[in-house]
Amino acid sequence: MNLVFFHSAIAAYIVAAAGYIAFIVRPQLRWCSVSSRWVAVTGFILHLLYFTFRWAESGRIPITSFFEAINFLGMGIVLVFLIMEFRFKIAALGSFMLPLVIVLMVPSLFVSGVITEFNPLLRSGWLGVHTILTVLGDAAFGFAFIVSIMYLIQERQLKAKHLGAIFHRLPSLDIMDTLGYRALTFGWPLYTLGMVTGSIWANSAWGTYWSWDPKETWSLITWVVYLILLHLRTIGWRGRKMAFLAILSFTFILISFFVIGRFHTGKHSF
Repeated sequence: MNLVFFHSAIAAYIVAAAGYIAFIVRPQLRWCSVSSRWVAVTGFILHLLYFTFRWAESGRIPITSFFEAINFLGMGIVLVFLIMEFRFKIAALGSFMLPLVIVLMVPSLFVSGVITEFNPLLRSGWLGVHTILTVLGDAAFGFAFIVSIMYLIQERQLKAKHLGAIFHRLPSLDIMDTLGYRALTFGWPLYTLGMVTGSIWANSAWGTYWSWDPKETWSLITWVVYLILLHLRTIGWRGRKMAFLAILSFTFILISFFVIGRFHTGKHSF
């Protein structure tokens, strides 16, 4: 039953993304922007229903397999997007954020969605706290990634003095620079708390706070990368340089999910 909601959510995201893109290409189609916002909300509700029913069926938070983890990341990014969309009314976000969610979730269509056995040692309330904090941090980094791409597109149009239709739909460079930085300052503390609670969870399950598991090690590397990024901002790095670095930094998140999380079969097999 939960897979029905999952597939319906993806369909809703595709429709919403198409509507947002149509608005970017044809600004006079204002109704596309408004309609797409509510289609995206519908998709998120369907996604939340998938999550809720799967949790009820499995008896645990559904984030312990590649299929579940990538779904949770997609849902987290949509949540961050909707918050920003309703807060700032920047319709152009949808034409970039939702395609990212779709691309991230497409691989989950080709892997098994069957609920698998769960190691009893890992049953702990810390699992839910750890995963929710970490994925929300990842989602905020994803938002910074998308805003950085938008920044570079806008900057290129300004430098080339070729102001296409998308120019009038994107925020100013200063606004996008600020939004990207705020996303980083929101995501890094969440990611940090996710690592701390993950260590507490690991100690309760395996008797050690840190075991240099490949996923743990890569998470630490990612944490340091974003710490450096935030530090560079405090010493004056802004604009184009920060946009490039935010894009580069997000590749560490993608590697964590699609390489280490997919092919590693140790303690962190998700």
